[in-house]
Amino acid sequence: MAKTYFIGDIQGCADQLQSLLSKIEQTEPHAHYLFAGDLVNRGPKSLASLRLIRDLQIAGRAESVLGNHDLHLLAVAQSIRKAHRSDTLDDILQAPDREELTQWLRHRPLAIFQDQHLLVHAGIFPQWSAKKTMKLAHEVEAQLRGDNWVDLLQHMYGNTPVQWQDDLQGYDRSRCIINALTRMRFCTADGIMDFDSKDGLGNAPKGFAPWFDLPHASAKVCTVFGHWSTLGLILRENLISLDTGCVWGGKLTAVALNDREVVQVDCPQQQKPG
Repeated sequence: MAKTYFIGDIQGCADQLQSLLSKIEQTEPHAHYLFAGDLVNRGPKSLASLRLIRDLQIAGRAESVLGNHDLHLLAVAQSIRKAHRSDTLDDILQAPDREELTQWLRHRPLAIFQDQHLLVHAGIFPQWSAKKTMKLAHEVEAQLRGDNWVDLLQHMYGNTPVQWQDDLQGYDRSRCIINALTRMRFCTADGIMDFDSKDGLGNAPKGFAPWFDLPHASAKVCTVFGHWSTLGLILRENLISLDTGCVWGGKLTAVALNDREVVQVDCPQQQKPG
């Protein structure tokens, strides 16, 4: 039985991804991969990263959730957002297979549940069970895969509503789900998100806590996520934090689903924080 590995934020560091896969496949030649999103942007080879992961997915060997940088790429490609100064998306935007790649990307899930592990890019509200997270993720996935997907991207940006309510409707509901799954770091016990702080565990804004340190309806499963590079690798019984700052000169990390084997490669610094 081939092993499955979770892999943290790549952000266009294709050479390091290839090195990591080669390292894994020395002993697990038929490994399966679940990527935590942010496949592109800020690193030097976003196009190569996207093509590699797309090819693995088509071959039945990989899947990836969407991260905030992946959604940003879709918005830039549709001229909904302007590129940021630190973006490294031009190779994708100018590629002959740009349309094929972006269409493939918008069909990726926002959450994956496998063998009692729940994979998201960023976080989940304390009130969300794994079952509810998957249901809400499917709501937004259906919109991204539907005929009006560009309308969703046009209404996706913004920090409100900051708190989940079951009776949210329309784009407010979709935006709140997207913000939790792709942007959340700190929140309150009653589910109010903070979008300002990117610091580590010791620097929570007053009244806030890391989302995963709050009592959670999903506590019986292991939640796996990336997005938060200042945390580094965290391995707990019901939590795996995967983003070890590849693009910032840290490491690219894979963790095996079944036995928590950790495989890492060192990464050159591509961006400076701030």
